[in-house]
Amino acid sequence: MFSCDTLSSSCVSLEAAGILREIATYLDANIHNVELIASAIGVVSAIIDNVPLVAATMGMYDLTSFPQDSEFWQLVAFCAGTGGSMLIIGSAAGVAFMGMEKVDFFWYFRKVSGYAFAGYAAGIATYLAVESLQFSFPATVVQIPFLTGS
Repeated sequence: MFSCDTLSSSCVSLEAAGILREIATYLDANIHNVELIASAIGVVSAIIDNVPLVAATMGMYDLTSFPQDSEFWQLVAFCAGTGGSMLIIGSAAGVAFMGMEKVDFFWYFRKVSGYAFAGYAAGIATYLAVESLQFSFPATVVQIPFLTGS
């Protein structure tokens, strides 16, 4: 598992200074909904690269607050991974696209960002709907009834 210190020196600095813990405390005190916190992290990933952002989030919230593979971490992974597409500067692929195709930031903002945000919001809504149904997908092929041969 990645930790803050293996990914970014700025992340380590923020963690050592206690800023990440302060941000987590602020978010917990002012936004009492973990889904909104994860969604906010995704919106921030439109500006900040998602790898150090998730590493910083891991420094903000430990596994005692949210166990491994909990709904929070799954939603953070989704939001940080897809939120970067809302602005072209939010992902390495977007920055490469700007350079290769000579796409202007404002063109992308006018033509694509609205659709990217709609897809982002629809993805969060779909994830939360599936989670609320308490529906779980089989973890292995053996658990799929029609493939077991019985």
